[in-house]
Order: sequence, then structure tokens, then C-alpha cells
Amino acid sequence: MSDKQAVLEAVRQMPDDATLLQISAELDLLAALREGVADSRAGRVVPHEEIKRQYEAWLTK
Repeated sequence: MSDKQAVLEAVRQMPDDATLLQISAELDLLAALREGVADSRAGRVVPHEEIKRQYEAWLTK
């Protein structure tokens, strides 16, 4: 599905009284999710175990 099609579908599914702010937030979420999926498919991710190690290090500082 193209970005345009995804946007149109997301907006179509929202209630008729959705505000511009709500629509904008929904589109921001959609963009972030699509970017995350693209990053994952391209291998641009940090393994869960590494994140856990980083988190533990941050807590001990």
C-alpha cells in the first residue's frame, strides 16, 4: 500500500468529528510505524539484549 493510500485509509477510518490535531497525531503515528518497519526490514535495529544492557547501565549512573 502506498503512503497516500495508507493516509487516506487511516483518515477514512477516523470518526467524522475528528479534529485536525487528532488527524495529525494519527498520521504522525502511521509515519513512525512505517519508518520502524522499514528500519527493521533494512536491519537497522538494536537487539533486545543490547537495549536491556544499555538500560541497566543508565539506571546505575
